[in-house]
Amino acid sequence: MELIYEGKAKRVYRLNNERLVMEFKDEVTAFDGLRKEVAIGKGRLAAAQTAFFMSYLEGNGVRTHFIDWDGDRRITVRALRMVPIEVIVRNYAYGSFLKRMPMVKPLTRFSKPLVEFHLKSDELHDPLLTMDDITEAGLLTREELQEIINTSLRVNDLLTNLLSTRGLILVDFKLEFGFDGSGRLLLADEMSGDTMRILRNGKHLDKELFRKGASAMDLVKAYAELNALLGVKS
Repeated sequence: MELIYEGKAKRVYRLNNERLVMEFKDEVTAFDGLRKEVAIGKGRLAAAQTAFFMSYLEGNGVRTHFIDWDGDRRITVRALRMVPIEVIVRNYAYGSFLKRMPMVKPLTRFSKPLVEFHLKSDELHDPLLTMDDITEAGLLTREELQEIINTSLRVNDLLTNLLSTRGLILVDFKLEFGFDGSGRLLLADEMSGDTMRILRNGKHLDKELFRKGASAMDLVKAYAELNALLGVKS
C-alpha cells in the first residue's frame, strides 16, 4: 500500500482508487505536537472506538466513509474528496469556547448545541470561520453547509442519547466530512477519545486527560474504560 498521509495520530494508505486504510498510531500528542508520548495500545483502542461509533451512526441512517476494522489498529474507509473544515459541536462550555468567552463558567450546558466551523490548518491553529467565510471562499455552497449542520446535529442527538445510557456526558466533539465520487457528503476521519470530550462522574475518558498532564498510559487506561462501558471489543 502507498502511504499518502501521516499526521499526529494516524497514517493513511491508498488501497486502491476507491478505498483507503487508516492506521491509528500508538502515540499521543497535545498542543499542536509540543507534547508527544508513546502510548502502547492507544491505536487499537481508538480504531475500535471509531469502528463502533461509525457503525452505530450508519445503523441510524448517517452516511460515513467507514467500511470495516481489522481488529487491531487499521480501518478501511472510502476514499473521499475531503472538505478542509473541522466541525465542532458543543453541548457544554469548554476548551477554546472558554478562551473566547471567559465570562462563561466551565461546563455550563448550552440551551441548544452550538455548531462551529474551523479551517483545518495546524499552521494557523485551526481558526474559527463564519458561514460567510466558507461560502465566499468557495469551500462549500450554502446547501452543502446546511447539510453538514443538519448531519452534525443528528450525530449529536444519536451520540448524546447513546452515551447517556452508559452514564456518560458528551461535552463536545469534532467531525470532518468529504464528498464521494457521486458528490454525496459523508462523515469521515475518526470518532474516538482523540476527537471527543466524554465525562464520567466528572472524569475525562478522552485526550483531555493528557492535555491536563496525565501520562500516556493513564490515557490508554481511560480509553480502555470507555470501551468497556460502551461494550466495544478491543
